[in-house]
Amino acid sequence: MNAAVAATHAGLSPAELVAVRADFPLLARTVRDGKPLVYLDSGATSQKPDPVLDAEQDFYLQRNAAVHRGAHQLAEEATDAFETAREHVAAFVGARPDEIVWTSGATAALNLVAYGMQNATFGSGGDKAARFKLAPGDEIVVTESEHHANLIPWQQLCQRTGATLKWISVLDDGRLNMAELATVVTDRTKVLAFTHASNVTGAITDVAAFVARAQEVGALSVLDACQSVPNLSVSFADLGVDFAAFSAHKMLGPTGVGALYGRRELLEALPPVATGGSMVEVVTMESATFAPAPQKFEAGTQMVAQAVAMGAAAQYLGELGMDAVYAHEQELAAELLKIRDIPGVTIIGPLDVQDRLGVVSFVVDGVHAHDVGQILDAAGIAVRVGHHCAQPLHKRFKVASTTRASVSVYNTVEEIVAFRESLATVRAFFGMS
Repeated sequence: MNAAVAATHAGLSPAELVAVRADFPLLARTVRDGKPLVYLDSGATSQKPDPVLDAEQDFYLQRNAAVHRGAHQLAEEATDAFETAREHVAAFVGARPDEIVWTSGATAALNLVAYGMQNATFGSGGDKAARFKLAPGDEIVVTESEHHANLIPWQQLCQRTGATLKWISVLDDGRLNMAELATVVTDRTKVLAFTHASNVTGAITDVAAFVARAQEVGALSVLDACQSVPNLSVSFADLGVDFAAFSAHKMLGPTGVGALYGRRELLEALPPVATGGSMVEVVTMESATFAPAPQKFEAGTQMVAQAVAMGAAAQYLGELGMDAVYAHEQELAAELLKIRDIPGVTIIGPLDVQDRLGVVSFVVDGVHAHDVGQILDAAGIAVRVGHHCAQPLHKRFKVASTTRASVSVYNTVEEIVAFRESLATVRAFFGMS
């Protein structure tokens, strides 16, 4: 790394970045006839460092047993590892351990809230769940930036309860139309569900303004934190949100596990969605009573090894320091945004690094996104192509698909330069000037 490049790394020193990359064994492999891998698809799923891989393997090698049942040593150790992981994840996102519910991912976490509200609407949970009931005339508000996981559950909930779905639009620069916050969110709004950072534009939402408006009208705030938790310092308690969802596999952890954050009193009042073993207190042939949250939302055998590995991922990122991670990725984002100078390339989203992540989607005039992706792949550069599970947002910008480059803590400026150089050849490859 030359001195000029090194000077741009305000977040991580060159030595720290080398050490980080050494923790990710997959980054050492080559692709497409021996080319070095440039992985710019962390917005879809991140690579995993050795401490995460080791934590999952160690659980199976040394502690594998069912948790919260059994009195033998392995069961005790497994339960300790499972609950310690919950403590690590909770600390990482500024929550109490009993405010973290294990789920199979962020999608499941968002569906848990939606289906819990549906259950409350139809009578489950008794009087304490009345705050979640919906009726015709009530409104749920989302944004035009949402990916499908934070849109479809609310569509379905409206269809089942008679509530109305409304949304806040996106401006031409990819940021949310904040002027609509006061007009779209009204006294009829019962839920305000919004992304912390768009997986298409990378734009970061003004969470404080959204939470303030939700509280002003008495609505629940639900934060989709899939893209933010891996890339910047997040404290749900400080943000003041009621619920938040995030997944492990985007924050250097394994697939198949994620978490729902919920304020303690809300988790206690929300009816469970899945029922069965491990989430009960007393069961008779006629009825059952449920355990306190978060256990009442964790029916059946949980993804224990994956949860333990998610806890390791939280520790790993925490030790790096999320301010340093974000600063490093801001430098990378600035390098990514230089593709705006390539003829024929148009970025979908903010053109500067102010309040955005290193997630940059773009179109190349006259070339389909899949063809762009294939040409980059031939150079060893992995990006995402398609609609990124955000079809309405793509429709907003009148494009069927985009190419997306997204960074993580392990990426380097040199990789972004290689990406730009390959992208600059795309139109010429198809005979365009």
